[in-house]
Parts: sequence; structure tokens; C-alpha cells
Amino acid sequence: MIIGLQFASPDQIEPRWWPALVAVEVLLLVPLVATNPLSLDRDHPLLRAVAVGLAALLMLVNGTRLAELFVAMVHKDNLSAAALIGSGALIWSTNIVATAVLFWELDRGGPFARDPRHRRRELPADLLFPQLTGVPEVDPKAWRPSFVDYFFVAFTTGTAFSPTDTMPLTGRLKILMMAAALVSLATIAIVAARAVNIL
Repeated sequence: MIIGLQFASPDQIEPRWWPALVAVEVLLLVPLVATNPLSLDRDHPLLRAVAVGLAALLMLVNGTRLAELFVAMVHKDNLSAAALIGSGALIWSTNIVATAVLFWELDRGGPFARDPRHRRRELPADLLFPQLTGVPEVDPKAWRPSFVDYFFVAFTTGTAFSPTDTMPLTGRLKILMMAAALVSLATIAIVAARAVNIL
């Protein structure tokens, strides 16, 4: 979905090399969908590396797209309020999806390491969910976060610009959370303000 939305963004915020980028993103996405179309049943370190690489690439390109939008705004390019709002929505939603995938793939060694059905060593937690701290009627040893939990953390990071109920424990997750919050803050504060001024 996010890859498809790139075709709808204004030319002013697309890097010149974006068609090649979309081709790379599709090439990275195809093996992930082909090997695990409905459920996590094929565990391979290469697939996990591809998933992390794709999400990191999306975040990097998203930051580049935000910088391009700022340059277009400074140069007073002909961007309507609708184009600004649409571009901001694309940048913000891409930021949340890419952050959620990275949280999902990095926390405790990835989804296969967290799933007791697979014989993978689970690494120390990168995120401290409330269910792991003694929530009534929840066994912290048996509870495992789903993708929705990681998407929620990414969404709250992108709207509150800070952790809410789930705290980052490792340096890499703190840096990732700061980067995601910074992109969302810049998008909402600057792009939305400019769009309101135009209106």
C-alpha cells in the first residue's frame, strides 16, 4: 500500500531516482510475500534481513521526501494546500508503517524468536509492554505481542511524539523512536501549518 501511494505524491517531493527505488522496494517485497503469504511459517535469517532492510529503506526515503518537501516550501514552489496535506499524510503514514515493521522485526530477535513454536533463542526485550510488568490476569511469561501491539506503539510515537504505555529499553529502539517522532513532528508542525496558511 505504502509503495503504491508514492505514485500519488507531487513531483516536487519525489527524488529523481524514485522509480528505481520503487523497483528495489518491490523486489524486496516479493520474496517476503511469496515465502510467508498468510502466516509466519518459513523462518530464514535472510528473509528477516530483507524485511528489516525494506523497512529501513522506507524510513530513509521517507526522510528524503520530507526534506524535498521542505525545500519546495522554502523555494515557494506551486504547492496547493491539498498537495501539502496529501504529501504530509503520505509521509506520516509511511513513517508509522515502517516504524511498526522495524519494531516487529527487531524486538527480542524478531517474530520467530518470540514465538515459542520455533526453536529460536529469544533475545532480551527491546520494548517493555505493560503486559510484561504484572497486569492482572495476564501471565508475563506466556504473553507475546502481536503486530497490532507494535503498530500501536508506532502510531502513538507518531502522534504523541514520545513513548506512551510502552517504553524502549535498548539504544537502537530509543534512536528509532526518536527518529520516528522527529519525522512526525516536523511533518505535522511545519507542513500542516503551511497548508493552513495557504487556506
